[in-house]
Amino acid sequence: MKTNPLVSIIIPVYNEEKVITGCLESLAGQNYKNTETIIVDDGSSDKTLNLVRQFKVQVLEQKHLGPGVARNLGATKAKGEILVFVDADMTFDRDFVTDLTAPIVKGETIGTFSKNEMVQNSDNPISICWNVNRNLPKDRMVSPNSPNHAQVYRAILKDKFESVGGFDTDGQYIDDWSLSRKLKTQSTMANGAKYFHTNPSTFDEVWKQARWIGKNDFISGSLKKRIVSLVRYCFPVSILIGVVKSIKYQKPLFIIFKIYYDFATTVSILESSFSKNKSK
Repeated sequence: MKTNPLVSIIIPVYNEEKVITGCLESLAGQNYKNTETIIVDDGSSDKTLNLVRQFKVQVLEQKHLGPGVARNLGATKAKGEILVFVDADMTFDRDFVTDLTAPIVKGETIGTFSKNEMVQNSDNPISICWNVNRNLPKDRMVSPNSPNHAQVYRAILKDKFESVGGFDTDGQYIDDWSLSRKLKTQSTMANGAKYFHTNPSTFDEVWKQARWIGKNDFISGSLKKRIVSLVRYCFPVSILIGVVKSIKYQKPLFIIFKIYYDFATTVSILESSFSKNKSK
């Protein structure tokens, strides 16, 4: 591969008016210049489309079918040898694209991910509770001690992506894990590649995200998983974990957070028994 291949950055968006401008501004400031950015609007009803059209990006539109479908649509229009998949609520260090794609350009791997996913709103009380719930430091999305290979591909060779038909499109929370399953290989850690992601910062955002997480195949994919999950997220367990962690981390708010988060997740688990619609 040549040393400066075209990189296609694909971003599915759905009602992202609060965050998309910051995302696109940070991508416009990348030190790696041979890129194209493809926005796939997944049926937004807010001002997202008006905002993205102020930037030099390609814009595609679809009905609200979920991020997996949106990413695949973007990939069909991509001209780059390397595809990079990011979310609208991310912002990026100036060397993010350079660092993320370097192992691919060198021929060391077919795809990469980064452990340097940092929390944008790490001082927000709800954001801190979110990370307490995940057993993570308040400023990181991924533990620095996690393995150097992962299920998620943040960047991948386009021909490898196309060889397995792209992402699964059933709308599951883990649809972005489907590439590694179909390719039968995981992504490789890229050094550097620092970027920022926003945790939920209000209880309304917690509700929406927990409802989406509750659709995760590992949580509600089968009857057995649903039964186990209903026990795991039941009220007595929520209270117990909430009290223990609130004392351990000296965060009294976590008790309320845990009850609220687990209730939202439980609603999705129950709904999964009656509906197959898993679009966010």
